[in-house]
Amino acid sequence: MPDFCDMGHEAEELARKAALSMAGTRRADAPSRETCAECGAPIPEPRRVAVPGVTLCVACQAAKEE
Repeated sequence: MPDFCDMGHEAEELARKAALSMAGTRRADAPSRETCAECGAPIPEPRRVAVPGVTLCVACQAAKEE
């Protein structure tokens, strides 16, 4: 019979798998924006190449993730 530690571990594992699967849902074939959808700042070319389909600048992405 599982104890509360086993149940906590299973819940954490399910949450981690869900987060990882959601991270891969961004469409790689979607065009990257040249300006941030939130603040309108330009998104540098290296970021647009590194993150296909990017819509936010680094600052807005960091704020969203916090």
